[in-house]
Amino acid sequence: CAEPTPLPLAECLHPRDSSRFFNGQQPRCCAIIMAMKNNCVFCAIAEGEIPSFKVYEDDLVLAYLDINPFTKGHALVIPKAHTSGLLDTSDETLASIISRVKKVASHLKASLPCDGFNILQNNGESAGQTVMHLHFHIVPRYGKSAEISFANHKADMEELKALAARLRMP
Repeated sequence: CAEPTPLPLAECLHPRDSSRFFNGQQPRCCAIIMAMKNNCVFCAIAEGEIPSFKVYEDDLVLAYLDINPFTKGHALVIPKAHTSGLLDTSDETLASIISRVKKVASHLKASLPCDGFNILQNNGESAGQTVMHLHFHIVPRYGKSAEISFANHKADMEELKALAARLRMP
């Protein structure tokens, strides 16, 4: 590994800097790279090879808190099986995934509570997709602000752990 010391997990997994994982770039954390199934950080999270703050899991999907959230409670819903985006996912699978997105969003809205939420799904690098694994962002919204800002920030890992425990669904 080119790094003199391993990076903290939150820094290794920063989703806005996927060059650490893709396009032949030098990895900044060899242990994380070696753990990744399909060279995909979301596959590794789905397999439990990389820890996450789970809020929901079943046979098809995993929902967990984003470690660089736009807002408190920002969650990702991913299929456990690798598929890179909307267009290469079967209609049947998409229907099953979106019903889970709705279930998780409903739970977050009631449990946080929040006033509303955005559902985001990007397809392709030019559209802002930084991890080439289908995923849906559920971004809770608070207050009456009509402005949508998607500036993220590093979250406190202990706060995320406590929030995930509070939001975990049966």
